[in-house]
Amino acid sequence: MDQLQPADSPRLAGEDEQHARRLAESETEWPPILVHRTTMHVIDGMHRLRAAKEKGWHSIKAEFFDGTAEAAFVEAVRANIRHGLPLSLEDRRSAAERIVASRQDMSDRAIAECTGLSTKTVGGIRRRLNGGSSRQEVRLGRDGRRRPLSAAEGRRRAAEALTARPHAPLRQIAKAAGVSVGTAHDVRERVRRGEDPVVPRDREEPRRPGGRQEPGAVAGEAAVTAEELERKARNMRARLQSLRRDPSLRFSESGRELLRWLFLQYQAKAKYPHVVENIPPHLAETVAELALQCSDMWRSLAQELEDRAGRAD
Repeated sequence: MDQLQPADSPRLAGEDEQHARRLAESETEWPPILVHRTTMHVIDGMHRLRAAKEKGWHSIKAEFFDGTAEAAFVEAVRANIRHGLPLSLEDRRSAAERIVASRQDMSDRAIAECTGLSTKTVGGIRRRLNGGSSRQEVRLGRDGRRRPLSAAEGRRRAAEALTARPHAPLRQIAKAAGVSVGTAHDVRERVRRGEDPVVPRDREEPRRPGGRQEPGAVAGEAAVTAEELERKARNMRARLQSLRRDPSLRFSESGRELLRWLFLQYQAKAKYPHVVENIPPHLAETVAELALQCSDMWRSLAQELEDRAGRAD
């Protein structure tokens, strides 16, 4: 234990003596502490380390973390959110500010998951620290993938790749353009209809000097977006009906379960504007976080299925 250095802790007030004393009195076996291999700083487990010293121990079980000092701090915050003595709201906000400043490539949602804050709160912190602007064109998501803040460029690359290789599999187009297979499919359909491959929300609109969009641009975008949503709804309904007729899904329990999930999501999508209007303001943030968790589940499912399709190819 003499080799260990104090933690670069997200706790503004330092360690809690009473918590360390309770650990020292406990007979429960502790999980290993986490140590940054390069600096020997404790990333997670300072209370356990302090309790071990009170017990008179000279060694303690540890796991090593390999990475930069900035990555070690992110892991320290993540570990303290997952278990042990909870971080205060002030601790978590301060940690988010530090991560935003040192890891501009991390997305708001990735930082929110790490710090236990809402995505909206992290976005506000980023805008405040960056003077209302975003310094990075690419963000690192929670799944470890780097994505552009605007999907416009990726969609244009996909359209160019489709023009050059119109019969290429969508997976190859997606890989070449750096977009998802779903985005590549949408671009292909838009190109076939003679539409702009970039959806309205990703297009650059004229802005006033203060950064606000011109009223005409906002109204035009809203109208096109409504039409786009209606088209996607029809497309989704047709695909669901096709899946429902597939025997491989209809005649298996897991297949029927998947169909129920999908149709439930379709129904919810049609009704959610009415539901949103009636959510009490004090519950809005909680419901938003739960909705994000549901979207993460569907995104993980989509990624796993895409990976499986890729292996099959």
